[in-house]
Amino acid sequence: MTVDAVQTTAAADVAKRERSLATWFANSRVLTGRQIVVYIRNVPTVLQSLIIPAVSLVLIKVVLGDTVGEATGQDSLYGTVPLMILVGSMGGSMVSAIRLNRERSTGLLARLYVMPINRAADLTSRVAAEAVRILAVTLILLAVGYAMGFRFSQGVGSAIALVAVPVVFGSAYAVLVLAIAVSSPSGAPLVQYLGLLMNVLMFFNSGFSPIDAYPGWLQPIVANQPMTPGIDLMRSLATGGPITENLIKVAVWAAIFVGAGVYPALVGYRKAATAR
Repeated sequence: MTVDAVQTTAAADVAKRERSLATWFANSRVLTGRQIVVYIRNVPTVLQSLIIPAVSLVLIKVVLGDTVGEATGQDSLYGTVPLMILVGSMGGSMVSAIRLNRERSTGLLARLYVMPINRAADLTSRVAAEAVRILAVTLILLAVGYAMGFRFSQGVGSAIALVAVPVVFGSAYAVLVLAIAVSSPSGAPLVQYLGLLMNVLMFFNSGFSPIDAYPGWLQPIVANQPMTPGIDLMRSLATGGPITENLIKVAVWAAIFVGAGVYPALVGYRKAATAR
């Protein structure tokens, strides 16, 4: 066998290993650790994505709590705690998107792309790190809510399911956000556009007031926008109530986010990494 043949065979073996599930999992685990370390070391980012939602929850309770409670007949915490969990889950993805664009500009994506690692591992690690962050912000906000009177009355299983809702939903949303980030020109105003979307979703949902309190023409939009089913599902898991319909809506929205984001994310990542 010639030297060229040996080199070709070795290269083929390396490429095959890079594409294997075992390599994808191992590379994703290592890169997820990297993403978490980078996130933790950025103190302003930690404050923005973990502390500010908790402070906002307290302020909403202090300023609007009695008013919302009188309108709904239920402690406002059972709407605002799920609301702020979803806001924190979705809003933090913008930080991950900005970091992805920055690492593309510095050439880090290109360096990772030429290394002998699975091509999808870096993107997977970013979504996995988002899941860890979302879990953290969910537990923090639940602890703050508990201190103010939020309680679970449906048992441990429902409490675990409640925590799982924002983790799954927020991770799916992160896939779409990363796809937009990696497919957008470097320096694109992602924060402004995604922040505008978040503001609209935040103020037109069932977390602040019942759906039937909105104008009739707006009620179907509010009832079926991405955040409302998640809020209502978490409320039901905490206090009791219908689950199936909202669970289906949450699953549909999560599937839409992932379905719309996976392919553009992979294609955009390859183009971004090979453009330098």
